[in-house]
Amino acid sequence: MLSSSIAPMTDLNPQLLLPTTYLALILVLLCGAGWFVFREVVKTRKVENTISRLQAKLSKEKGTAQEYYELGGIFLDKRLFSQAIGQFQKALKAPDLPEAESPAIYNALGYAYFAQDQYDTAIRQYKEALKVNPDYVTALNNLGHAYERKQLTVQAIETYEHVLKAEPNNSTAKRRVESLKKRVVTPA
Repeated sequence: MLSSSIAPMTDLNPQLLLPTTYLALILVLLCGAGWFVFREVVKTRKVENTISRLQAKLSKEKGTAQEYYELGGIFLDKRLFSQAIGQFQKALKAPDLPEAESPAIYNALGYAYFAQDQYDTAIRQYKEALKVNPDYVTALNNLGHAYERKQLTVQAIETYEHVLKAEPNNSTAKRRVESLKKRVVTPA
């Protein structure tokens, strides 16, 4: 007798199905958003701790080229270009700088100048990187982009073609060369 008054578990009340689905969906979305916020807070905290540690150390003593470069890279990510430039310049002057590492620093320095619309200075920095490593594809692509901004189309095309010699499948260089060649009018 008691079992007849209890509804079987397999019968779902259709009136509760829709609100339950909505609540489950909202719960999933909130958990996803919470996870994203948590990850961003942890990542931001890690970056801020690195900044604090490096600034404290570098204000008290001379740092290594790697430390200056790391701090400059963080400043670049935060779009603090003038502070990044200062750190990259210190990295280049550091006595422990291996020559193989200097192209990356010159490239980053060029990027910081480029971001401030100082294209001539950026071009000089990219060329310094290329003196050490002539096939440094990232610096070549950045140099080509700086030439484009300066309206130096022929130099940009030549630079992107150099990229394609070093790295034939470079999608950025392929796309930019095709686009630039459409703009250049060749005499018939």
